[in-house]
Amino acid sequence: METTPGDTATPRTPGNVLVIGACGQLGLELTAALRQRYATEAVVAADVRAPQDPQALAGGPFELLDVLDKPRLDALVQQYKPVQIYHLAALLSATAEKDPMFAWKLNMDGLLNVLNAAVQYQVPQVYWPSSIAVFGPDTPREHTPQLTVMNPNTVYGISKLAGEQWCEWYHRHHGLDVRSLRYPGLIGYKSLPGGGTTDYAVDIYHKAVAGQDFECFLKPDTYLPMMYMPDALKATLDLMHAPAESIKVRTSYNLGAMSFSPQEIATSIRQEMPGFEVSYKPDGRQAIADSWPASIDDSAARRDWGWQPEFDLPKMTHDMLAHLREPVVA
Repeated sequence: METTPGDTATPRTPGNVLVIGACGQLGLELTAALRQRYATEAVVAADVRAPQDPQALAGGPFELLDVLDKPRLDALVQQYKPVQIYHLAALLSATAEKDPMFAWKLNMDGLLNVLNAAVQYQVPQVYWPSSIAVFGPDTPREHTPQLTVMNPNTVYGISKLAGEQWCEWYHRHHGLDVRSLRYPGLIGYKSLPGGGTTDYAVDIYHKAVAGQDFECFLKPDTYLPMMYMPDALKATLDLMHAPAESIKVRTSYNLGAMSFSPQEIATSIRQEMPGFEVSYKPDGRQAIADSWPASIDDSAARRDWGWQPEFDLPKMTHDMLAHLREPVVA
């Protein structure tokens, strides 16, 4: 079979790894997971500003980087010679709608800077996250297929859809081994909400543990695909360490775990905290949620590289509450 330069076995014990956007919700936890898997000093965290918690990325190298500053990006790639770049820097859905021109510039130019640096300096692998935001109001909402109508109506979704096509183009024209996942809403206990439409499902746990009532910005019966952070980390690392010949989708893979509504997550919290109260006051994010899938068909990921989630809603709720109740260690 004819292969392109990117169709080589993935290195199991890579040299340096560069994580761009390491201070975000996914970045903090992915950096930690990579440092657990590889030598701590080999995983270089980079972001436009230092983490608020100085201990968040302690123990390994940290570099200030605005991904729009291509000379600085090129200098870091030349300095560390990474074999993997995880490019996570982006403006998320609700935040992007407030500043669409900057969101487009950051999300698109940032990706192209990374892809061009990877080609120029022969970085073997790039990871870039996509999102269920690539789908739109004409996409089938139930069990959304891998290949389907995609007409996103948010700046975030438009940029992610364009980014998927650029990733596929760089693989086809340059042989770059770039891989991607369409994340559903991500829920984790290590960071606060970051401006996404699905972030209510993070904030609700923080409010419950703090003994506060929660006002939800979505309707109680709004179903969205969701995923617990440990599953998102597992999926990302499984994808990046699958043999290149197993990766059949070079735009971005559908990724699923569970789907639930605000009233269902509230019910799951009440199983452990019976007095928890939730009210509903839908805002502009409701229209965004209504244009996204309610559930995802991720059979391509399961078939190609063995994706299998571990957490459902009750298991996630129990784990989230347990971790958020833990005392903060100074």
